[in-house]
This record gives sequence, C-alpha cells and structure tokens, in this order.
Amino acid sequence: MGSTTGTPQRTVIGHSTGDKVMLFGGLPLLGLVLGFFLPRIADWAAGRGWVPFQGVLKIIAAWDGWWVVAICVLVGLIAGVLLAAVALDDILKVTITHQSVEFLKNQKTVTVPRQRVAVAFLDGKEIVLQDASSRELAREKHDQLKSEAKQIPVAFRAHGYPWSDAGDPHESEFRRWIEDDPDLPPAVNAILKVRSKAFDQGDKGKADLRELRGEIANLGYTVKDRDKKQYWRSAG
Repeated sequence: MGSTTGTPQRTVIGHSTGDKVMLFGGLPLLGLVLGFFLPRIADWAAGRGWVPFQGVLKIIAAWDGWWVVAICVLVGLIAGVLLAAVALDDILKVTITHQSVEFLKNQKTVTVPRQRVAVAFLDGKEIVLQDASSRELAREKHDQLKSEAKQIPVAFRAHGYPWSDAGDPHESEFRRWIEDDPDLPPAVNAILKVRSKAFDQGDKGKADLRELRGEIANLGYTVKDRDKKQYWRSAG
C-alpha cells in the first residue's frame, strides 16, 4: 500500500488517493454490510455455545423491528470510518523538498533539514537519514510495495539528497546487544534492557521502541532492530 507523487518542488510518498479511496470507501462499506446482516447472524448464532459473545448475540436476536437493522448498519458504518482513519494514520507519509524531509505517522511529525543530511539509504524497509558524524537523524519504516520502493531513491536524488545504493555505510560496525554488554555504558545498557521488553507490547511497545531509540541516540549510540533483536554501534 502506498504511492509516490510529486512536483519539481516536492515529492510525497504514501497517503495516495487510491489508499484513501480503498480505506474510506471499502471499510465503511464492509461495516455497513456486516451491520445489515448482523441481526440475522445473531438469530442463527444465539444459543450455539461454540460461538463467542453469546450475551451480546442473544440481546440482538431478542430485538425485532426495522430499527434494529438501522442501528446495526449505522454502527457498522461508523466503525468502518473509524477503522479507516486508524489505518491511514498508521501509513508513513514522507514529504521531500529541497529544504527538508518530513516524516508523518500516527500524528507525529519528524522534520529533518536538508543541510543536516550527509547520506540517505534504505535499510530493509526503513528509510534512514544520517548526518556527517554518522548519527541517525531519522529511521522510519515505509509502507511501499517492492515495486513502488524503487521510486524512493529517485525521489531523494531528485531533491538533491546524497543517496547510498549500498545501504548503510556503517553497517559493519553494528553488534548484537547482549544484556549488560561490557562495551556499553550502564545508562545505554539500562535503556536497551527496557527496549527489549517492548517488542511484544503492541502499539505501546512500538511507541516505546521509537522513544527509547531517541534517548540512546542522545547518549551517542545508534540502535536498530531485526527480528526482535537489538543491534548497536557508536555514533560519531
């Protein structure tokens, strides 16, 4: 899911018109259809012990009248719209200009001025920007399909950003973190220990991983994640 659109002044990756049509057209429609059939589904499922939510299903099945269908349809429609909004909010939007790169996801914006970027590259599905001292200015996971991801280097180069097709110039410096690593300061080890517990905590865990990565960067180190494992290196 995603797209790349732009003008000579700016390029936007993600949040395409197609994404919005699919999400705000498809999900509300699906919710409407499910809402319409929910009373009939409840009539069939009520009393069958293997079907979950028996309490709710029996209440819906006990009601009768056109207004029951109307309420279910309205609730389904609203749920579809809300789900579409959440899904769109979770798609990374990258706006590239000659002056800066802006990353927008989950209502949080990270803006990196052009003059600070020494190199940009893809690390797996993550867009990474580094400064001249090798410190990471941004590391954000994109949502482009493999065929669409080919346009990401094109977009950065079009706006004058130095792009590395070979990936991270400092890839060989990363080491896998082990608890209480003797080569790391106690403060960094403590943060990495907290991060290691965040991988299985859903959305809260994702927010913690992001925030704690920033704290590690402030201490002069870079961390990246692969298969719920942490890898670190010293950053200029």
